[in-house]
Amino acid sequence: MKYDFTSIIERKGHDALALDAPEEALGKAIEWKEDVTLIPMWVADMNFPVFPGIQEAVGKRLSHPAFGYFLPSEEYYDSIIRWQEIRHGATGLTRECIGYENGVLGGVVSALNVCCSRGEHVLVHSPAYTGFMKVLSNNGYHMSSSPLIQDETGVWRMDYGDMERKIVNEKIHTAIFCSPHNPCGRVWEYDEIQRAMELFEKYDVTVISDEIWSDIILHDNRHIPTQSVSQDARNRTIALYAPSKTFNLAGLTGSYHIIYNEKLRDRIDKESSLSHYNNMNVLSMHALIGAYSAEGYRWVDELCQVLAGNVDYACDYIREHFDGVEAAKPEGTYMLFLDCRKWCENHGKTIDEVQMAGCKAGVLWQDGRMFGGPCHIRMNLALPFARVEEAFRRLREYVFCE
Repeated sequence: MKYDFTSIIERKGHDALALDAPEEALGKAIEWKEDVTLIPMWVADMNFPVFPGIQEAVGKRLSHPAFGYFLPSEEYYDSIIRWQEIRHGATGLTRECIGYENGVLGGVVSALNVCCSRGEHVLVHSPAYTGFMKVLSNNGYHMSSSPLIQDETGVWRMDYGDMERKIVNEKIHTAIFCSPHNPCGRVWEYDEIQRAMELFEKYDVTVISDEIWSDIILHDNRHIPTQSVSQDARNRTIALYAPSKTFNLAGLTGSYHIIYNEKLRDRIDKESSLSHYNNMNVLSMHALIGAYSAEGYRWVDELCQVLAGNVDYACDYIREHFDGVEAAKPEGTYMLFLDCRKWCENHGKTIDEVQMAGCKAGVLWQDGRMFGGPCHIRMNLALPFARVEEAFRRLREYVFCE
């Protein structure tokens, strides 16, 4: 490989939530085993050196000694249009359809405030990203959970009958759609998205589609933009993207929406502008331009190969060594959602005890209950392979060892 995905970089003390505040992984203090090296596998950021083109682009801008007011450049918009066309096959995208968001969740809130009235129910698939739950409750909306179900092969599927019942019974007019899905790792197929969008069209449900994971696609899977499955989907969907998950830029902040429906776009742009907070950071702009450069495409391709290898290793290891722990292999994202119900039942343990045992061994992983998993753990695999190997060795020795 051309790029470095093997070096173990020291993140502690360098503005890294994953290591500077590890108690956040449990919500309480942790007593480490003596001299343990912490392996961050909870918050969803990566532990690889950033794509060098980003540092070059930001460094070049830093060399100029003025950071006053500015407007997004043509290069910013052109980079997004080119990226969306080459990576995802998006056609007909113009700069007018692109709008800056300080974060995907901020974009979700702006869209909700336009599409809903306070107190309304919003359809969300569960398990669900905890951020959706928080922004809904914090802003006066109610989450209506439509559970994903696992088929006989363990693949997570949408329950269209349940979705329809919820839409009708709870008078739902807005849905949050996560594609690829976090935390389950599904990369929805064309027919699956099309069927969901036909249902949303039938009941005139506006769709807020979080596609922040759209570039982290594993093996032969392919991301299908929600807006691409029909002309109606193109017009009823607010799609949210960011380079932050793909290139590990969460600390720089910078997302964007794609909205083809002019009337909907104007209303959301107005809503986003009201607080005067939703303005782009100049370094964030140059980071995106650097990320979406020609060589950035190659870096992402190599990244996905590395992540696919980590996922394969983790799922094989769990199947061979952790009897009673189940994990559907992610098709996208770098998160693993461990179902520990059978193991806990067989060993008389609680999920709190399992999570604490892992953290004490230095494997910082995340309680899956906040995502809607009753006895689950969410686990980040975006680390050098040597770290992944070490983490699973510790889990076998200190956690799933009885």
